Amino acid sequence: MLTRLSIRNVVLIEALDLDFARGLGVLTGETGAGKSILLDALGLVLGDRAETSLVRAGEERASVTASFEFAALPPAVAAALGEAEIAVEPGEPLIIRRQVRADGGSKAFVNDQPASVALLRELAPALVELHGQHDDRGLVNPRGHRTLLDRYAGTDVAGLERAWGEWARAEARLAEARDAVEQARADQDLLIAHLAELSALEPQAGEEARLAGARADMQKGEKLSDDLTELRRLWEGSDSPLASLRVAARRLDRIAEQHPLLAEALAALDRAVIEAGEAEDKLAAAAEALVHDPLALERAETRLFELRAAARKHRCEVDDLPDLARTMRARLDAIEGGEAQLDALEAAAKEARAAYVAQAERAHAARVAGAERLDAAVAAELAPLKLDAARFRTAVTPLPEERWGAAGMDTTEFLISTNPGADFAPLAKIASGGELSRFILALKVALAEKGGAATIIFDEIDRGVGGAVASAIGERLARLAAQEGQLLAVTHSPQVAARGGQHYLIAKASSGTVTKTSVVLLDHAARQEEIARMLSGAEVTPEARAQADRLLEGV
Repeated sequence: MLTRLSIRNVVLIEALDLDFARGLGVLTGETGAGKSILLDALGLVLGDRAETSLVRAGEERASVTASFEFAALPPAVAAALGEAEIAVEPGEPLIIRRQVRADGGSKAFVNDQPASVALLRELAPALVELHGQHDDRGLVNPRGHRTLLDRYAGTDVAGLERAWGEWARAEARLAEARDAVEQARADQDLLIAHLAELSALEPQAGEEARLAGARADMQKGEKLSDDLTELRRLWEGSDSPLASLRVAARRLDRIAEQHPLLAEALAALDRAVIEAGEAEDKLAAAAEALVHDPLALERAETRLFELRAAARKHRCEVDDLPDLARTMRARLDAIEGGEAQLDALEAAAKEARAAYVAQAERAHAARVAGAERLDAAVAAELAPLKLDAARFRTAVTPLPEERWGAAGMDTTEFLISTNPGADFAPLAKIASGGELSRFILALKVALAEKGGAATIIFDEIDRGVGGAVASAIGERLARLAAQEGQLLAVTHSPQVAARGGQHYLIAKASSGTVTKTSVVLLDHAARQEEIARMLSGAEVTPEARAQADRLLEGV
């Protein structure tokens, strides 16, 4: 609930700090005292548009801070704060602050952490529910009527949402499988032709690199053919350099022991023979590796051309061709087995649809039964609020299948008829300002809504009524406040003001050219005087004070 509101430099309010408690709080004051300014200031922290006209004349900025306390954060608030990564510890108040600059622009903070205005708007419905002369949200907005009826009727909304989700997922799986099979069928002939080509080609992983290496070696062999032939001629035969070295070594071996230098010469010559032998072996191996076979070279080049042409055709690497062939085979297999899979998915989707329809029909029945009870409960509240000629109806209307959703197969709207014989129509289109506020009060009392906003505000709900009707409004506001926890009412009715657990007086005072609005919490004596003023007007009479006492004692 709203526990504190601090306002700085908003229009006529220079500085104001208000503390609020549970129950019914009433705000009174003469016309033009500034009640609308107070509501505009509260609207800032709820995400309303930041008008620069709200900044007090001569000031650079205006600010409003609202503090809310909860036994446990409402789920909608916790979810929104979690999404925004703003932490609120258990038992810690939720403090929202909004600043507006006179030269334009605004800033918002939630528990001293920067926040977007969109976040404030998202939090607002769970924090404050405002009903006034031009209410276009809350109970007037048809988009929320089904939710209100579901709470009242005890509809299994969670089960309905689960059933819808399961059906939607089953349909999505079926659609995906159908698309895959249809696409595969469209490509079937082309797949068969491509797969036949690849099967005939039989590409192997790493084949391109092996072929390219072999071709390169053969091309080198072609270029080196003459040199290799000449070298082999030099190294072969009895007059080759290696043969001459070996003859020299044998002759030197016979005389090497005659002198140390001859022995050293023999050792060097032996090493030369060994090295020359190794060179001969390597030349032979190189000649074998670089053998120039024109037919083998042609075969390698043809194979490389075929592989690379296939890769270009399928826009992939040569080494990816084997995997591509396996993928094509799998797609063709999917076409063959697709019918059986589709049959299973269609059966699952049909079963999920039947489960959703059954759940939605139960929800529809609960809504229809709840609507009958709600209509009767609202009807009982209309006469005391001077709406005895009016009729209220909760319309639960089936929707065509294309509009079914997680909320079910029907839509809900609150309708009224204000005159006998008149057609039923939406609340906002039929009721005048005063009637609309009283209809909303009747609805709120009948619904005894739990899970709505933490704080409910009625702005001049008693406009245009008095006497017994005002007394009935006050009694119902007090009853609703006891059920909901906290309710604030801006009122001109002494009967309503007398019902408040807290009474705030909004007053405007001028000093020279400076005008200020102030709000004070009244004690019992000041409250008696304010209610007497509301009863008598400008001059408070003893009779008015006596009547004020009776009103206060009566509650």
